[in-house]
Amino acid sequence: MATSRSNPLLDQLSQSQIFADYQKAFGEATGLPLSLRPVEAWQPVHRDTPNENPFCALMAKTSRTCAACLDVQEKVAENPGAGPRTVTCFAGLSDTAIPLRFGHELVGFLQTGQVFLAQPNRDKFDRTARQLLDWGLKTDLGKLEDAWFHTRVLKPDQYQAMVRLLTIFAQHLSIVGNQILVAGQNAEPPVITRAKAYIAAHQDEPLSLGAVSKAVNTSSFYFCKLFKKATGLNFTDYVSRVRVEKAKNLLLNPNARVSEVAYEAGFQSLTHFNRIFRKVVGESPTEFRRQLPSS
Repeated sequence: MATSRSNPLLDQLSQSQIFADYQKAFGEATGLPLSLRPVEAWQPVHRDTPNENPFCALMAKTSRTCAACLDVQEKVAENPGAGPRTVTCFAGLSDTAIPLRFGHELVGFLQTGQVFLAQPNRDKFDRTARQLLDWGLKTDLGKLEDAWFHTRVLKPDQYQAMVRLLTIFAQHLSIVGNQILVAGQNAEPPVITRAKAYIAAHQDEPLSLGAVSKAVNTSSFYFCKLFKKATGLNFTDYVSRVRVEKAKNLLLNPNARVSEVAYEAGFQSLTHFNRIFRKVVGESPTEFRRQLPSS
């Protein structure tokens, strides 16, 4: 995954088992690369990833041709709305980025592509090869031609079906992303493990940074810095996410009132609960419950 302007939240997701499993299955099913990239990425996102297109790998060898790839990469992430965006490069290959959001926050994109949506032909290759040579690409033209004509070709409707599948995965990743962040994926200092256990045991009580740092025998200043470094979240955000996960489970009970859920999860006011829940999940508790299968 490209790391330019990344953030700890996206890094944890990129290292999660669910993304690794999906990336592997997607590659085996389609033969295409799949990357989880930050909002701003200034390196080719598919560089050295499984199923990277050999033609694109050759193009990335000089600064001018690499710049053409980065231009497409920038355009595919422009004006991210709710859905995917597809851009075709000068050589005729298409890439698509699907926005990944946590609540209302855009944290990155699922990106795939390096694929033709129409059969390549000799005239198009000759024009592309001349442009690459003009830009200073020094490579074996026979190798370049072989890579070009062995690029994966998909019909537009096949490609759109694949993009819809990725859109569903992005929605799923957004839903489970909060659970991944709360659980953590990497080895962490023992003091953070103890702090998480303490928060989980007391999440329905008032929790302060000072109280938790005292419970794990550290200073508030040291604990604050260590916690943010280990989890990618500040203390308040982490506690809020733990409580939201508790609330999501409590909302499975159709007989529990939203106000009861809020207080049992540890929120001190219904207004605060509604605001935090919407920020983390992207919808209100009532809207979330309405979409549950049990409802």
